[in-house]
Amino acid sequence: MDFQIETADLLAGVPHGFFGSAGGGHQFGSGGPGEGAEVRALRAAAAEAILPGGRLAAPHQVHSPDVVTVTAAWDDAAEGRPVADAVVTATPGIVLGIVTADCGPILFSDREAGVIGAAHAGWRGAVDGVLENTVAAMESLGARREHIAAVLGPTIAQPSYEVDAPFRARFPADADRFFAPAPEREGVARWHFDLPGFIMARLRAADLGKIADLGRDTFSQVARYHSHRRSTQAREANYGRQISMIALP
Repeated sequence: MDFQIETADLLAGVPHGFFGSAGGGHQFGSGGPGEGAEVRALRAAAAEAILPGGRLAAPHQVHSPDVVTVTAAWDDAAEGRPVADAVVTATPGIVLGIVTADCGPILFSDREAGVIGAAHAGWRGAVDGVLENTVAAMESLGARREHIAAVLGPTIAQPSYEVDAPFRARFPADADRFFAPAPEREGVARWHFDLPGFIMARLRAADLGKIADLGRDTFSQVARYHSHRRSTQAREANYGRQISMIALP
């Protein structure tokens, strides 16, 4: 299939890719539009593009801080997959996958230890510790955080992410720098939240070896990415998801 796949220099030598929507034609989420069998076949083809013969292990995501350690791939059906928002493995032949549609997809690799991870970090998961939990789970498999490279893929950018006061109140006081004033609407204060900046700050605080942000905005890059917020504002019935994958050969 004619996939749109972007890779990161920091993860060179490790099979991986951040998939785009191919102009809206590729929808990778089991909860999005399209027949279940078609979505499942598309996900399998994407995993094959990352690692020929690899088996996809993608969790049922719920905006949690939970991590699953994968030793064998499971059936990639819409129902019955492990519930978590990050996956890690040291088992060759497994393709880790997560879906997003504005939240941050983060791929992790310690090439020296042969340990990889993938995490889905929206604001809730990032606040609750999904990134730190992913690093800890990788360490339990033999990774060392000073050797871990982490790359943030396509995520909604700050100018596209308008929030209100109750949203801002969910964050600790030291997160104020990630909120920029936005024009009031109907006399109500608004801000623009920097989700990529918040995620990168959490990764930086985790003392990882190297981190990078691809700098792709899911909201504004209409032809390349699905966006939950964009679809909601357009009052569309449903929205698609892109997928990010990483594997051990």
